[in-house]
Amino acid sequence: MGVQVSEVRVRSILTRAGGYLRAVCSHSLQPYRGCTFGRALCGAGCYVQHNRWLTRGAPWGGFLEARLNAAAAYRAAYTRERRWARRARGSFSVFMSSSTDPFVPQEDRFGLTRQVLEAMLELPPDLLILQTHTHRVLRYLDLYPRLLERTALRVHISIESDRDRLPGLPPPASPVARRLEAARTLKQAGVPVVVTVAPLLPIERPRAFFQRIAECADAVVIDHFIGGDGSPGGSGARTLATALPAAIARVAPAALELRYRDRMVALARELLPGRVGVGCEGFAGRYLP
Repeated sequence: MGVQVSEVRVRSILTRAGGYLRAVCSHSLQPYRGCTFGRALCGAGCYVQHNRWLTRGAPWGGFLEARLNAAAAYRAAYTRERRWARRARGSFSVFMSSSTDPFVPQEDRFGLTRQVLEAMLELPPDLLILQTHTHRVLRYLDLYPRLLERTALRVHISIESDRDRLPGLPPPASPVARRLEAARTLKQAGVPVVVTVAPLLPIERPRAFFQRIAECADAVVIDHFIGGDGSPGGSGARTLATALPAAIARVAPAALELRYRDRMVALARELLPGRVGVGCEGFAGRYLP
């Protein structure tokens, strides 16, 4: 089944953050609607697939809407939204992105993420968090040092486990080894990089995994789908309705419980003292002592 790609122009591109993201940033920004990684491992339990307003009835991973005027819409809203954010939230902070990956393969064709980043060189937020599941984030390594001169930039690379496959599920959008190497390259270039183990999947060799993260990233954030998928009351109900829990259960049933997260957090704190975050507090850059 192919991917249906469409092109649109939007009236606004900055969304004032609510729910899970409210503790993380003032705004989210999506250069695309939909995500062509929806059919990869990260898409199996992705909470966005339950958002009917975003999917509009289309299968997750089967569509992508390119917002051709994303950079222009950012420029148009910048002054108004920065003023609101500084008054209401204390700072103008942008999470890019919460419901798509900024570095989907179609970015090679449209270049929308790059255009937005170039707009931010002119009109910077106070903080920019770039969140991705792929090593393709390195394609814009030329921009990041310049952005760091204008804004507080953090790159978050999601690496849910040291495993590239779970039984019955597709492979990841980017191999674990390539994502770890991307983190190392960013860190060596002076770009603050955080590995987000989110959602936490069964880890085969936890000590070796977190040791590798300690060497190639500035911090790690660990988030379990219970409490981390936006379900009411932190129940994890959205993820439980997907194929992900059954795949986890075949490998390590204990990983379905929050106690597993707590064990991984304890180990990570041993190897990365002062550099471990949990849940939305970690995504916000607040780490355990």
